[in-house]
Amino acid sequence: MLLAETHEERNLLNNPEQDAFLGMEQKQVEKYSILKAIRARLQNNPDLSPLETEASDEVIKKLGTTGELNRFSIPQDVLQYHAQRDLNVGTATAGGNLVATDLLSMIDLLRNRMMVNQMGATIIPGLVGNVAFPRQTGSGSAFWVAEDGTPSESEGTVDQVAMSPKTVGAFTDLTRKLILQTNHGAEAFVRQDLMSVIALAIDLAAINGSGTGNEPTGIMNVSGIGAVVGGTNGAVPTYADMIDLETQVAQDNADIGSLGYLTNQKVRGKLKSTEKASSTGHFVWENGGQPGVGLVNGYNAGVSNQVPSTLTKGTSGATLSAIIFGNWADLLIGQWGTLSVLVDPYTSSTKGGVRIVVFHDIDIAVRHPESFSVMQDAITV
Repeated sequence: MLLAETHEERNLLNNPEQDAFLGMEQKQVEKYSILKAIRARLQNNPDLSPLETEASDEVIKKLGTTGELNRFSIPQDVLQYHAQRDLNVGTATAGGNLVATDLLSMIDLLRNRMMVNQMGATIIPGLVGNVAFPRQTGSGSAFWVAEDGTPSESEGTVDQVAMSPKTVGAFTDLTRKLILQTNHGAEAFVRQDLMSVIALAIDLAAINGSGTGNEPTGIMNVSGIGAVVGGTNGAVPTYADMIDLETQVAQDNADIGSLGYLTNQKVRGKLKSTEKASSTGHFVWENGGQPGVGLVNGYNAGVSNQVPSTLTKGTSGATLSAIIFGNWADLLIGQWGTLSVLVDPYTSSTKGGVRIVVFHDIDIAVRHPESFSVMQDAITV
């Protein structure tokens, strides 16, 4: 028997006191500057970044953590994307183009699309310590009895969905001159570039995390999910396969919530040219109601190159792709604290540089394995 979110989960989801959201005004969020916070830490002068310092102090106070001299916490209000890259004033393509020039907008690196949040994943902020959500796995039974008879005793069964913090981190090296001289374009660049790699790493782990080492277990590696098998060496995906993915979820009463398909661009291209039935002119992948989102079998279908396209099976070589269907609200992403930024002036001190290290503690779990099904041997070439 599948169980809706537990009382404990509802408390975590609805308790703003446990997360790093401060309720900042829009003008404060827009004014917030990561570079100002970095400069203040470098010069050990919090007056250089009063807004950022106060925000960090409030986050630390709210989460009950300990502040450090060269570390600051970014409120969830201003968390955006973040990526790892070296910046240097002396090299135009590595930061020099950010100095002494009025920048109208930032041309971002082309990255994989982050999709699990858009598909409807459940974010659980403000976790403390290891957590476990009770999950009902079986129900009692009803009996027909004779007059004056008694039913047999039966009990439901319960297990737990456990989550514990796993740390994802990234760093970038900035020159001191860039930090001190740069303009608003560089602020946007540092903020977006630093944060996007963390978000992408979490997104990828949610899809295909190995569950080994300190990496969370992603949907594709969760024990008990449904499986649609194409063939010994894989198979070209068909409309029947899409229906089978839905059926794998529906047969366990899990076809509720934020249902949808997620795959990569290779599968999308193949399904756009694959007819539902021969000579009908109706294709498996149809145009959706919003850019970048299609319709498959009546459900929204998302696309991201985070979904693997180099899977192997039999003699196929590393050319097979995955297709995931499920209730994405049953994908849980737990967060411990918020994004923590460490300003390290020592590692690159001989070059006058500063290393910025970013950490985030998260874990990923699936509320019910039955809520997802995956085809991992789709041929697209």
